[in-house]
Amino acid sequence: MTAANAAPATGTTLVIGATGTTGSRTCAQLAAAGHAVRAAGRRATPVPGAEPVAFDWYDPRTHAAALAGIDRVYVIPPVGDPDPAAAVLPFLRRARAAGVRRAVLLSASSIEEGGPAVGQVHAALPGIFDEWAVLRPSWFMQNFTGGHLHAESIRTEGVIRTATGTGRVGFVDADDIAAVAVRALTDVRAPGTDLVLTGPEALGYDDVAAIAAEVTGRPVVHEPLSGAELRDRLAALMPAEFAALLAGMDRAIADGAEDRVTDSVRRLTGRPARGLRAVMRRELGAAGGAGR
Repeated sequence: MTAANAAPATGTTLVIGATGTTGSRTCAQLAAAGHAVRAAGRRATPVPGAEPVAFDWYDPRTHAAALAGIDRVYVIPPVGDPDPAAAVLPFLRRARAAGVRRAVLLSASSIEEGGPAVGQVHAALPGIFDEWAVLRPSWFMQNFTGGHLHAESIRTEGVIRTATGTGRVGFVDADDIAAVAVRALTDVRAPGTDLVLTGPEALGYDDVAAIAAEVTGRPVVHEPLSGAELRDRLAALMPAEFAALLAGMDRAIADGAEDRVTDSVRRLTGRPARGLRAVMRRELGAAGGAGR
């Protein structure tokens, strides 16, 4: 896709999950480009450049106001729901009936069309909308800079603990995900496909630790765990079923499931994806920044 495919700033885009990692960035980039934005969340939280609206996936009474006058929608399914299709698909059908013409769904690189959870929404989306896209980003670089367990352990212990072994991941910047979302939402032609989004290189967690140490000026190491060790550690912080799921995803990385790099960010935005070192410098700042 090129700049020639950019659509004029007409219509209003509904961003669901507007205060989240990609939702907030998508709102900001849409507004900066001159597009009208409605920011949806459990509370009508003010978001710069956007009209706030209260939205609850499980309360259909909130759906009509969110959809009124909407042309496009960025869909972030409910987090932690093992069957998001039960809530998301009725809403999407309602959105289409209300005149929404384009939907962009946030999924994940690890979930194929027709797979579990959001994979079911992915499979149904082309049957609801003629204009659509599914974004399947790899693991977020912001896991090392924000509120994720890895970021916290970097700040407090100088350690990243995983069961990934020497497996590599094409970590992606959430700002790049948002940039692709904006193009998928507003270009004259919708992608009409799923897009696996990665950064410019696949890195192991030893590499991540080395980059974090370089950027922060503090020692950071990768501590390898077995799948069972990671599961048990996580189970102290979250439901056992979810802990087992996350540990299994680490083992999939160890087996090479995320060892890939795509050019989707460049093709959609016209610029290369950002690397982890640049993102850490931006978000962690100068030496010692990880302690803030």
